Amino acid sequence: MKRKLIKAFCMAAGLALLITMGTSSTSMAQRNGGGRLEGAWNTQVSIIDCQSGNVIFTFANMPVFMAGGTMVEATSGTAPALRTQGEGIWGHTTDNIYALRFKYFTFNSQNVFTGWMIIQADATLDSTGDAYTSSATIEFYDANGVLLGTGCAKTAGTRFEF
Repeated sequence: MKRKLIKAFCMAAGLALLITMGTSSTSMAQRNGGGRLEGAWNTQVSIIDCQSGNVIFTFANMPVFMAGGTMVEATSGTAPALRTQGEGIWGHTTDNIYALRFKYFTFNSQNVFTGWMIIQADATLDSTGDAYTSSATIEFYDANGVLLGTGCAKTAGTRFEF
């Protein structure tokens, strides 16, 4: 009985050490900028004229950056019947700068697949870790994978919290 108790205690202590080590390395990564973008964000996306920088239109968007470098996003910029949610990847590049890339599929009002868009952006997190800005390029593809054109966007976001 005594051996089982000691064995259980050692296993619990080892597990606590592993959890602490994992938390410590995550904290270090976050201090270096690596995991700080993780979470859900309220953002305003502005589609802009690539040459002049003038805003064409603005809409709300909600990206969610998950541990491991995947992301999803939902938008108010297009009706849900006309596009899927965006799904993609993100990663820390340097300091407070992150790269992200996501794709979504588009449909017409008759529910016919019309193509997809790929958004690629660089996001800069502020020093508090609770706000970011980004600039992006947008690629428009038809259903056959032919690039139809490109566009530009900028985003400003704040962390979605309790």
